[in-house]
Amino acid sequence: MSSISPSSTSLNSTSQDSIYQGSLSRARHVLKDVFGYDEFRFGQEPVIAALLAGEHALAVMPTGAGKSLCYQIPALVFEGLTVVVSPLVALMTDQVAALKLAGVEAETINSSRAYEDNADSWRRVAGGQTRILYIAPERLMTGRMLSALKRLPMKLIAVDEAHCISRWGPAFRPDYEALRELGEHFPGVPIAAMTATADAATREDITAKLFGGRGQSVVTGFDRPNIQLGVEMRANGKQQLLSFLKDHEDENGIVYCLSRKKTEETAAYLRAEGIRALPYHAGMNDLDRTNHQGAFMTEAGTVIVATIAFGMGIDKPDVRFVFHADLPGTMEAYYQEIGRAGRDGLPAVAHMLYGLDDIRMRRMFIDQEDSADDHKRREHKRLDTLIAFCEAPSCRRQMLLDYFGETTQPCGNCDLCTNPPDLTDGSDAGRLVLGVVNDTGQRFGAVHLIDVLRGGDTERIRSFGHDRLAGYGAGKDMDKNAWRSMIRQMVAAGFLQLDVKGFGGLSITEKGAALGHGDEEFRYRADTVHRQSAAKSRKKTPAAASDLSTADTDLFSVLKAHRLALAKKKGVPAYAVFPDKTLAEMARHRPATTVAFAEIHGVGQAKLEKFADSFLDVISTFTETE
Repeated sequence: MSSISPSSTSLNSTSQDSIYQGSLSRARHVLKDVFGYDEFRFGQEPVIAALLAGEHALAVMPTGAGKSLCYQIPALVFEGLTVVVSPLVALMTDQVAALKLAGVEAETINSSRAYEDNADSWRRVAGGQTRILYIAPERLMTGRMLSALKRLPMKLIAVDEAHCISRWGPAFRPDYEALRELGEHFPGVPIAAMTATADAATREDITAKLFGGRGQSVVTGFDRPNIQLGVEMRANGKQQLLSFLKDHEDENGIVYCLSRKKTEETAAYLRAEGIRALPYHAGMNDLDRTNHQGAFMTEAGTVIVATIAFGMGIDKPDVRFVFHADLPGTMEAYYQEIGRAGRDGLPAVAHMLYGLDDIRMRRMFIDQEDSADDHKRREHKRLDTLIAFCEAPSCRRQMLLDYFGETTQPCGNCDLCTNPPDLTDGSDAGRLVLGVVNDTGQRFGAVHLIDVLRGGDTERIRSFGHDRLAGYGAGKDMDKNAWRSMIRQMVAAGFLQLDVKGFGGLSITEKGAALGHGDEEFRYRADTVHRQSAAKSRKKTPAAASDLSTADTDLFSVLKAHRLALAKKKGVPAYAVFPDKTLAEMARHRPATTVAFAEIHGVGQAKLEKFADSFLDVISTFTETE
């Protein structure tokens, strides 16, 4: 599996290059004519180029980076059918609705639709009218569906949320496992795998299963700099949540809770406090879940209080905050969940509460899983990494990105950057840890290392002879919890590396070696008690309109109301008509003709024909009455 930089071409052969340059030219026309964009976003072009050249491609891009266009554009360039595998009905429905508004012949066949509707969709697919078919993995991989699709001119297969196929990922789904047979059923058909959440082990697993290790890999990076990160210890969880939401009035956001019971209780509490909060969890009936999701997608100022049953594939660009009322399960899960905020690239906030009860519950969940011991061990180590993130002594974004293999400077947009904690010099204690890590062979986890540091009398220590090490008992004056926190912070600060894929052993990094030689210092948070969030009162102006004049902001609000009315009439999410960014540009430039309207970002040919007249009328009326 070769890996490429997003700015480089994915093919080396001059002859191959000349073959698909024409396809790339057509791809750029599709980008402008259908979707209304002038330029590809960072990372999109190499993925599209690989697929147009008939190669498999894995795209790992942050949420909101435009992964869908990476397969939708090749689907429209190719003459034939593209099948998109998607895990959620809601996502498929929204994607198809948005594509149809853009003039693309797209269909979905799924369990939420009546038999007659699915049959009508299939007739259009079989008749060659449909360019893109969205379908769930369990329906796709039936013998009957595979046989039917083999009779059609299949040109491309796209697997969305591809991390679901990997047991290394945060959301493995058994129904994705069968997708590894796609290459056998459709030889020669390029496969696109799309995800925002995949560390190195997960990426390797995805490409091995879907591509047999062949193809291209484009990893554009994991940073979402527009999302402000914050973490605090839970003191009075309900009051902390309420205080946060008071700073985010009239904004759409998600509050994640660990249990269904807490989801219901939290939503009821917020409603009693005057906040439009709706619960969402797998224990609710389908109608209520659908209605609550619909309200969140279309009505301003709606807060969804949910378990992780809500979120994957929720394609709503203007979610302004994600609040974790409880600790997530892993760093991957945390990253995926906060990625639902700020998909429009505008400022958003991700805030988390955590406490000792969270950690205990997460440990219990892992231990109660029906899984092998090595899997449980890995999950405990993943949780250790997340706790280290919570206790990080410095920039949170640095640690989050380091987990996915990226390095960055302090971000200036997290609570630890804007409100630095008091740090204590822990260099001497850190060197004690490094000494024990080194002397035990850099392969043991924190529990054993702490036992050695505290002079424990365990069978494991005796069997390895670790009671004879220089560091044995050197840290007996600190209790286990203090050592755990210190080691987690050494991981967070990059002095130690945790082997999640193996047995959870700790090894010394280059930075750790420098500390050991006296060329670095280690400063840590001796006290990780409650810290106030840096995410205090913010402008109530919509994020997309933050740079508009007062008059233009008023027009922006009128355009949003008009968009919502159109969306309700058509039964689609408001953003599927136009995103906020497009409305803001309309308010700023106030186009007066169809030609001028066509130049607005996000206005393709089909939407120009469907919506130009009505939006031009709104702009004209507003301007005349100012």
